[in-house]
Amino acid sequence: MPICHAIIHRIDKKPDGSPSVLHTRDGELLASQAMENLLADLNEQYNAKQGKAWGLFHEESGAYPLSGWLRNYLADSQDFTGFTWQAIEHLQKLMEESALSTGGHVLFAHYQQGMTEYLAIALLHHSEGVTVSDALDIAPAHHIDLHQLHLAARINLSEWQNNKQSRQYISFIKGKNGRRINDYFRDFIGCQEGVDAPSETRTLLKAFSDFVESEDLAEEQALAKTDTLVAYASAQAKLGEPISLEELAALVDEDRPQAFYDFIRNKDYGMSPEFPADKRTITQFRRFTGRTDGLSISFEAHMLGNRVEFDAAAGILTIRQVPQQLADQIKRAEPEKTAQRGHVAGDAAPDGDDPLYAEAVQHVRESNRAGTSSVQRKLKIGYNRAARLIERMEAEGIVTAMNTHGAREVIRHG
Repeated sequence: MPICHAIIHRIDKKPDGSPSVLHTRDGELLASQAMENLLADLNEQYNAKQGKAWGLFHEESGAYPLSGWLRNYLADSQDFTGFTWQAIEHLQKLMEESALSTGGHVLFAHYQQGMTEYLAIALLHHSEGVTVSDALDIAPAHHIDLHQLHLAARINLSEWQNNKQSRQYISFIKGKNGRRINDYFRDFIGCQEGVDAPSETRTLLKAFSDFVESEDLAEEQALAKTDTLVAYASAQAKLGEPISLEELAALVDEDRPQAFYDFIRNKDYGMSPEFPADKRTITQFRRFTGRTDGLSISFEAHMLGNRVEFDAAAGILTIRQVPQQLADQIKRAEPEKTAQRGHVAGDAAPDGDDPLYAEAVQHVRESNRAGTSSVQRKLKIGYNRAARLIERMEAEGIVTAMNTHGAREVIRHG
């Protein structure tokens, strides 16, 4: 990645409350392989950080002056070194006011990745280690420790300058210990949150689950699509790039690249076309799915051991906090002893040939779907009645028996 400008300053601030000391560098860092390696490692570590937030600048003011200085630098009214001097003095002032902050080396790097320009600002810390000298002696070594990267921000300069409506051109590390320890750094950047990445990601996963259910997919297909979503979202998070709904839709269903995108739009989930992935939320999203005649179960993997428990020896699955809609249906059915009779409302099939059998066969052949739920929805009948229709089709050689994944196939003749 081409580095346009880079510089490092240092703020010495001890936790004993004594005044901090600022050490500024007179000129920019020279281009070198070491500088490129540092920036590449910094980006990799930053992208892997969980708990980042995305937002935009506050209106420029005395409290939030960085955006104005940055605008002057980009307009060539100020050189890069002068811009960073202004910025580091402001950061020192905010550090003095924060009893929780400690000093360190502050890196400013203006660089280009593809066609996009960024400004990275990071507070770097060091660790003590050891090395082997040329004389084969063991010697102490002082090195930058990017695993201690707790205060950093990245500004998408291209997005900020060219898209006035954007609310996610700044990303920053929120931290794990609440806002207080990072308040001064966020005030230094002068940014406010504009996109709730965890909420957007949860909405995406809900929409995806609804889409998979509406498609009445076999278990293998559903799992494959889930893996595709998780792999894409994880890769985008690793690169520090947003999720694009259109890109994701094309990957989820290559034969119908707009299907998932249109499903989201038609259902009005309220998602932005692009938004940053929340890595923690994505990591938790894996689905366990199982289906057999009369029973279909699907739940997210993070629920296992919490709301869902599995006794492997006894083969018993225990579900806590049953969905209210399901609980209400079961309660309504109990007085009529519907559960014991194996029927639900609209599920009673007439004796002899079912008058809906021919229509059910036509639907299965035209849709190429041999699922009980598909027949149930198409004919608007109960699940058990639809299951009996499918079982008859199996007996007459129209559909296959269920495979090990609980799915059937339509048999094509001639």
